[in-house]
Amino acid sequence: MAYNLLKGKRGIITGALDENSIAWKVAEKAHEEGATFVLTNAPIAMRMGEIKKLAEKTGSEIIPADATSVDELTTLFTRSQEVLGGKIDFVLHSIGMSVNIRKNIPYTESNYDYFQKGIDVSALSFHKMLAVAKKLDAINEWGSVVALTYMAAQRTYPFYTDMADIKAMLESIARSFGYHYGVEKKVRINTVSQSPTKTTAGTGIKGFGDFYDYANAIAPLGNATAEDCANYCITLFSDLTRMVTMQNLFHDGGYSTTGVSNAVMQKMGIE
Repeated sequence: MAYNLLKGKRGIITGALDENSIAWKVAEKAHEEGATFVLTNAPIAMRMGEIKKLAEKTGSEIIPADATSVDELTTLFTRSQEVLGGKIDFVLHSIGMSVNIRKNIPYTESNYDYFQKGIDVSALSFHKMLAVAKKLDAINEWGSVVALTYMAAQRTYPFYTDMADIKAMLESIARSFGYHYGVEKKVRINTVSQSPTKTTAGTGIKGFGDFYDYANAIAPLGNATAEDCANYCITLFSDLTRMVTMQNLFHDGGYSTTGVSNAVMQKMGIE
């Protein structure tokens, strides 16, 4: 059921790779709620994914951009305003990549060139995106920017390796930039810390299936799906959350505040 929460709003959605991705679900929901937007991803990711199908479904234009390049981000925000007919109201940052994880390199043996690449792609890209938007004055007052993160930024999950440090940086950028953008332009910036989700990126992490089941057994409501996350992002893009900014918002079925559950104790043979 749609509520026209984003009627008349314009946006930029990054990171939609395939039907399993959270960004894909956000685009579908934003379309249902009346928004118009452009889709963007790195050229190599676009070749791997099915973004053209999403563009056709939502009547959106695709503007390729490498989020690590200030020049390409400048083109993205400039071109998006031309395509959409005005300033931007919402942005989704759904960009994450760890070469160390892809190559199964243990955290304590991290390749630092790979580490730097992960920081640039997954965290500094957020700062660059916000800096470009601010310089161009591309986002309307009371606009909303949301980045996707994970609780490994606060607690240790050995399998998440260097992405844990990178996500901590991402969340810090949201707080720091959120202050400046809020004071100057009333733009709000938040991160959403999502449950383990069966996306292409998530399932590529070693041991993901077992951890997904573990988190699902702890969370009182179970793991939040990609579609659930999309619904939450839509509320953050809407005018219903105008005074929410600089927050890391847990969207995980209660996992983050549950120490242990009966289900997990039963799995361990504890009555």
